[in-house]
Amino acid sequence: MTTPQGELLPGTRRALLHRIAVAQTEGRAPSLVAAVVRNGRAVWHGARTSVDGHGPDENVQYRIGSITKTFTAVLVLRLRDEGVLDLGDPVEKHLPGTGTGEATIAELLAHTAGLAAESPEPWWERTPGSLRPELADVLGEQPFRHPVGRRFHYSNPGYTVLGALVEQLRGAPWEDVLRREVLEPLGLDRTSARPRAPHAGGWAVHPWADALLPEPVQDLGRMAPAGQLWSTTADLARFAAFLVNGDDRVLSAESLAEMRTPAAPPGVADVAAGYAYCLGLEIRHQEGRTLVGHTGSLPGFLANLTISVADDVAAVVLANCTSGPLLSAVGADLVRIVAEAEPRIPAPWRPLREVDPAVLELAGQWYWGTSGFGLRLTADGLVSLEPLSGNGRRSRFRSNGDGTWTGLEGYYAGELLRPVRRPDGSLSHLDLGSFVFTRQPYEEGAPVPGGVDSEGWRGIG
Repeated sequence: MTTPQGELLPGTRRALLHRIAVAQTEGRAPSLVAAVVRNGRAVWHGARTSVDGHGPDENVQYRIGSITKTFTAVLVLRLRDEGVLDLGDPVEKHLPGTGTGEATIAELLAHTAGLAAESPEPWWERTPGSLRPELADVLGEQPFRHPVGRRFHYSNPGYTVLGALVEQLRGAPWEDVLRREVLEPLGLDRTSARPRAPHAGGWAVHPWADALLPEPVQDLGRMAPAGQLWSTTADLARFAAFLVNGDDRVLSAESLAEMRTPAAPPGVADVAAGYAYCLGLEIRHQEGRTLVGHTGSLPGFLANLTISVADDVAAVVLANCTSGPLLSAVGADLVRIVAEAEPRIPAPWRPLREVDPAVLELAGQWYWGTSGFGLRLTADGLVSLEPLSGNGRRSRFRSNGDGTWTGLEGYYAGELLRPVRRPDGSLSHLDLGSFVFTRQPYEEGAPVPGGVDSEGWRGIG
């Protein structure tokens, strides 16, 4: 079944429905639901089910597993933006006695704190959280598997610690803080820590027979911040739009852009797969497209949230089976189908409202040694420096209001671009993190480090 489809063309809607139908059939999922978001709103919902006449709609809850971690990360970033903590702070500064040593908040967010992937036995996803009432029960006697900060190692206990940090600094249970600070402001009325009807039941599908086994539903207790939540495609569609555009009542677009920036060094296998981890979000490079989001799984359920910021398209896919369809591939395909069939229409070009002559003077061609670069003013008030060859270091720069500019990305992220003027006020060169950019390659009279040969350019003769 499908709900009203908004602006998508009939051919696109059919391609989306075909993709989830194949996923549900080949993955042998009792049910599979999906949504697509474009321009900040849901434009398509679809569902496939093994029960005739009983297809779940966009308001039926499924368990979303580790997508919960993204919600927890939002709570931590809110504390940072309020000045309550710094991401570089050791966790012990705010939550003493955890046994996490010098691991920082950022390292926990990025899974680089060296903590174990799972809590000590028994298997936490299929046993009640009451078996692990304290953080010490979650972390165990030997919580570390790797040196702090050295490598990416996914850790469920790490996000349990982050949830405890939120509780400590807010003075309230994680669940209450999440509802008050994120769910209610964003209107996520069907996202909750415990299932609320209507909700799907979780199933295991026999690997060698078309037979089902119901999975137990456990309250994860202390480990709730790592994977407790239930949600719907409608709510996660709204959450996806928030992760792109921000909402100043919850978290700014700038902070969300930071969350989408890789923060963990990928392993060799991850590099080959085009995968990295950010602050509560995963990022993948697939078929020329950059995708951010998160996957989730708990016994009986699979979940995926995939966003292409460049295409302004996101997809949500939920299923009620322990294993089966690869939802990360389904989500990526849903995004690709829309992005390719109905490419984003760019906003109209608009000129600058005002032109500062001192900034306009910076525009044009520059040389770093013999490498040519072009500096362009953009309508959003930034300047962009790009290699003329198309290959090499490039970055946009934001004005600091004092004539200098700070790099926003790539090699020059955080580096200072400073126009240098001669005593008579004329523009001499650009200093970019000690690199000298001149109007001509190794320009005579310019302060090029090491000097410029006085005889100038010449042939071999």
